[in-house]
Amino acid sequence: MPLTQQIAEDLKTAMKAKDTVALNVVRALKSALKYGAIEKFGAEGELEDADAILVIRKEIKKRQDSVTSYESAARQDLADVEKAEIAVLEKYLPAAMSAEDLVKLVESVLAELGATSKKEMGNVMKVLQERAEGRADNRALSSEVAKRLQ
Repeated sequence: MPLTQQIAEDLKTAMKAKDTVALNVVRALKSALKYGAIEKFGAEGELEDADAILVIRKEIKKRQDSVTSYESAARQDLADVEKAEIAVLEKYLPAAMSAEDLVKLVESVLAELGATSKKEMGNVMKVLQERAEGRADNRALSSEVAKRLQ
């Protein structure tokens, strides 16, 4: 089932269960996905799963930034709400890649491309992002590449 259909089904489920946190998060996510589709394809377009995962990661990043802000302002109650929302969003992401698999992927792409300097990092990251298929955070990918390039 495509991710957008899964989200629509989860919206119905959250309504029936009267789960307000999940309902609010899924509604916001559905809206963000629609905006992403409009940006990319126009009013009638629909995002594919790979693009939808990018939107979900963006929404999670927003909430992580909010958690950091709330915790620095000693507002743990608001930080807890954001963390609950992150948990709802994370269930739409594919299973995360293990650290060992991430290292193997980075090394194989570096060997394949013959990259040796930081100047080539952009090309390496482009290939890595395609091959990781949303299973690895871009920050983790870039830090692994940076360790290996001079």
